[in-house]
Amino acid sequence: MSDATRTGNLRPAHAPADHPMVKPAKVGVLLANLGTPDQTDYWSMRRYLNEFLSDQRVIDYPKWKWQPLLQLIILTKRPFTSGANYKLIWNKEKDESPLMTITRDQTAKVAEGLKTRYGDQVMVDFCMRYGNPSTKSKVREMVAAGCDKIVFFPLYPQYAGATTATANDQFFRALMEEKWQPASRTVPDYFEHPAYIDALAQSVERAYAALPKRPDVLVASYHGMPKRYLMEGDPYFCKCHKTTRLLRERLGWAKEDIDTSFQSVFGTEEWLRPYTVEHVAELAKQGKKNIAVIAPAFSADCIETLEEIQGEIQEAFVHAGGESFTYIPCLNDDEAHIKALLAVIDENLQGWVA
Repeated sequence: MSDATRTGNLRPAHAPADHPMVKPAKVGVLLANLGTPDQTDYWSMRRYLNEFLSDQRVIDYPKWKWQPLLQLIILTKRPFTSGANYKLIWNKEKDESPLMTITRDQTAKVAEGLKTRYGDQVMVDFCMRYGNPSTKSKVREMVAAGCDKIVFFPLYPQYAGATTATANDQFFRALMEEKWQPASRTVPDYFEHPAYIDALAQSVERAYAALPKRPDVLVASYHGMPKRYLMEGDPYFCKCHKTTRLLRERLGWAKEDIDTSFQSVFGTEEWLRPYTVEHVAELAKQGKKNIAVIAPAFSADCIETLEEIQGEIQEAFVHAGGESFTYIPCLNDDEAHIKALLAVIDENLQGWVA
């Protein structure tokens, strides 16, 4: 058996004998999420936070103003507190963050679904915007494996410059380093895709069916951003509100049955309101003692849902007089969610696979 037969490599027709071998063409599907530290120790957290908080899509202050504050003050203290929070949720069995575990599981199920549809025509993998596995490394692997086309899929249902756009930016930077650059498609946000809304609704219906008493209100808590970003043209705020409306309509609920709020406020400027941590406390004071919280902006449970919602936000609700707090997990690798992701991918593969 020749080396070419064993490796699957081919020499182009009519090429000279010394022409390098070429991999059979494939289409890559690269899922992308935010990222995770490699470990919870100070230096691992510092590397991760430095990459994250140095991204000018996330913090858009001038570098001369922001970097001294970040390097000399924030990154001196915050790795300790962030590391302690990550330790509370760390997957000790696999020695990784829950986001890493869940994203890997999602990828495996998406790969299985696409293999059923398209056989070996499609290669599936995942990357992280910050930390590992890096976007650059996974683009390199796909090109080396013969992918002459790549569908890049940021796993953010609602577009925001600080999530979808910066993931795409990193993908484009990786493409810039490829000698043989593959054709590429970036998947747009999918906040109003019927399969996504249906998956959200099913998760709510399951959670409510398991409770002894129906919650007074469901709070849809989305990751926040500075209000200034909205005024400068970022559509995230509006897409979040539309997600809530579409979810309410799919559930057949009244307007008062579901609220929209925003979490994870950082810094001193005003962010999108209402702030979840304040909103749940106000609900308790208004007599709504039994609430549920869902996080539609997160495709996988992570530090913001496992620690912030079930820690700080729940504590604010109970401290204000709340009695029953139910967190409805992210869609993660739920069957309906994988079905929704596959539907979105199928639409973006049109014309590229048979």
